[in-house]
Amino acid sequence: MAERLPHLIFNSTAITKQYQRPSRKIDIEFPLKERDRQQHGAQLLEALRQAKTQEPGIISGQQTLGRDAEFTGVYLTFESDPGFELAFESLGFAPSRIELLVVKQEGERMLATVFVPEGKIGYFIRRVEAYLNEGKDKPNKKGELRPQYKKLVESIASIRLAALEALWTDSPDLFPRDETPIWWEVWLRIGDGFDEVGFFRTHAAQLNLEVADDEVRFLERCVVLVRGSRSQLARSLQLLGGMAELRKAKQNAEHYTTMNAVQQHAAVAVAAQYLQTPGPDAPAVCILDTGVSQDHPLLAPFLDAHDKHACHPDWGTHDHDRLGHGTAMAGLALHGDLSETLAQQPFPSPSHRLESVKVLPPTGDNPPHLYGYRYSQAMDRVTITAPHRRRTFCSAVTTTDSRDRGRPSSWSAQLDKLASGMEDGTQRLIFQTAGNAEHSNITDYPASNALDGIHDPAQSWNVLTVGAYTGKWQIDEATYPGRQPIAPAGALAPTSCTAVSWPTSGRQKWPNKPDVVLEGGNWALDPAFNFAEDLDSLQLLSTGHEPHTRPLVTFGETSAATALAARMAAVLQSHYPDLWPETLRALLVHSSQWTSAMRAAVGNLQVKGNVRQLLRTCGFGVPQLDDALWSAKHALTLIVQDEMQPFTTGENSTIRARDIHYHALPWPAEALRALPLGTQVEMRVTLSYFIQPNPGQRGWSGKFSYASHGLRFRVKAPGESHEAFEQRINQAARDEEYERTGVSDSDFWVVGSDTRELGSLHSDLWQGTSEQLADCGYLAIYPVTGWWRTRKALNRWHSRARYALVVSIRTPEELVDIYTPVAAEIGIAV
Repeated sequence: MAERLPHLIFNSTAITKQYQRPSRKIDIEFPLKERDRQQHGAQLLEALRQAKTQEPGIISGQQTLGRDAEFTGVYLTFESDPGFELAFESLGFAPSRIELLVVKQEGERMLATVFVPEGKIGYFIRRVEAYLNEGKDKPNKKGELRPQYKKLVESIASIRLAALEALWTDSPDLFPRDETPIWWEVWLRIGDGFDEVGFFRTHAAQLNLEVADDEVRFLERCVVLVRGSRSQLARSLQLLGGMAELRKAKQNAEHYTTMNAVQQHAAVAVAAQYLQTPGPDAPAVCILDTGVSQDHPLLAPFLDAHDKHACHPDWGTHDHDRLGHGTAMAGLALHGDLSETLAQQPFPSPSHRLESVKVLPPTGDNPPHLYGYRYSQAMDRVTITAPHRRRTFCSAVTTTDSRDRGRPSSWSAQLDKLASGMEDGTQRLIFQTAGNAEHSNITDYPASNALDGIHDPAQSWNVLTVGAYTGKWQIDEATYPGRQPIAPAGALAPTSCTAVSWPTSGRQKWPNKPDVVLEGGNWALDPAFNFAEDLDSLQLLSTGHEPHTRPLVTFGETSAATALAARMAAVLQSHYPDLWPETLRALLVHSSQWTSAMRAAVGNLQVKGNVRQLLRTCGFGVPQLDDALWSAKHALTLIVQDEMQPFTTGENSTIRARDIHYHALPWPAEALRALPLGTQVEMRVTLSYFIQPNPGQRGWSGKFSYASHGLRFRVKAPGESHEAFEQRINQAARDEEYERTGVSDSDFWVVGSDTRELGSLHSDLWQGTSEQLADCGYLAIYPVTGWWRTRKALNRWHSRARYALVVSIRTPEELVDIYTPVAAEIGIAV
């Protein structure tokens, strides 16, 4: 890029218009199995009456433990027929405190588990009786008589008292098959006027259950760790009564790349003489890892002693890891790949600082912990020390498995909560590694990338999840005869985890992950023995945790890539101090490009399925720091930071959509039309916002959405009038309100709306002619449903939502200046 011109930034410039609610509710077909009405109703009534006869014995046990009579109850499981869904959203009834806890798929059947307070089984009995009473049939819109509660009752195949397995939401294969005690994640209900957490902690010891001190709280759930056997938990299910969900506790991954000494102290000394300590207002990268060795000459000027912390006072703040993982992360987050920067003269001095919080214990076996709780502790520590400092958080700690397959966990949901500022109003930019695939599978590359799914907590919606690609391929043939790089230059790195195995259809529509990929090094293959090696020449160079003996070490994989991404964000913060965390995240994704090797791996990108495959392996590609930092005369970037109120109250105090934002951007229409007819140009649009989480496996759309809200963008099409565009936006918002699939926005767009509108970060590339793009300077941002709207009792419906919108136009170089006329229009001198 020849010129370096600042991006053009706008705050709160949208035209706000009210969403026009449709005059009638749209009915959506719900498939039901054909039933013999009387026979089916009689079977369900018998099952409910049997549960009612068992209820007194269960309630008596709860009262013996001291549970208040007002809060006793039983668990019921409702099951669908194979191939059919449950109308599960109708199973909960807040006025009677009947709460839907878990919705899951087992084979072809859907199961829902509900907590029913004492005496409230009659709620379901009355509905089945009304279904059976032909005298209460009501006509539908076609005039046909239909039974009351037909959708609810006919979607249910069977009803029974719930067993422990009914609350298990991990993989069925992980459920304990014997009585060996294990650590469980117990998700407890909160918010109904009774202290479920305190009651559980007080009485768990009577059942010989061990409860850890850690806990993570969400709006409707509190997650605690409990050690016990299957039968102990099964007994506590009915006696303690507060459980909503069970999962297996997770161990964190502690296999780190082997480090080798590759440079001499002299090289470090030459570089260190150019270093200058940044000022007190400089942004920081906070490393959440094994600690950092502060006395390294390349780190010391940027890491003050009071900026080093640990989650436990006995751990110390030094880097305890035998491979120096935290110190190597710090070196890359500060200086980038030292194999490149050490060669620069003079050695560049960073404009940002470091912070460190040790989140892993230094010795002994790691007991399972709620790492969401650990990370909350860590972020609190640095915030208290330097409350006004701009910072990004960088984590390369993940679990050892990928069993969540995109589903939110207590850890990933806590990261979403911390990033969104849900409790303290402070939004945070968090970088999280996607995790590394098993080294034993590397020789199966590229299949090895799909074997391991992205590791927890990298499925978090609000974090920037980082995978690894590689541009390193050179091997010394004399030293390593016959060795070949496993990944070709520009391709996904051999151990970078992907989301290929995540579900792509049905209700479980998780974000596209990773978001971006950066350099993570490569591996070499010895074809004679089919053996993989991590050679020094294929790795990155960083700072060693024993600087007096090994000041420089090799480092790689997704840990290295994540540190590099955090460094980019810190550089952006230094140049644009007023940008929000949402905006910095948007700029990194917006600047990303797929390499030719990535494109070749999936094939023709005009096939939307290939684009989806590319997003779930390489994200949006490799961020380009120059493009993230600067515009040029032929490459204009506009940045909008704004907020809206997505929802409001309507008739009968129902919650409905409220604001739609229209952005009439300063647009270089005349300059675009001056280009030769048919000139190919590009526009990229990225929308970034943070959702607030409400986790718990009760279905992932509609009433029990995980996300507080969603936002969508649309761009006026060439030749479309403003009036027709606004009508289209209201139609799209209406379709979203009733969870109806609308018309796909795929014309001109590489990704298309069906794929890009997942998660809370949406980016797409528009390709067309200059005369077509000249007519596209009008954009809309509109809300889609989430628990802010559907969970009225949580009283968040009036919340406001921030968002960042980044729009760029790129034309052939030297053909036209599109930057100057836009800058002149808004009063900025070039």
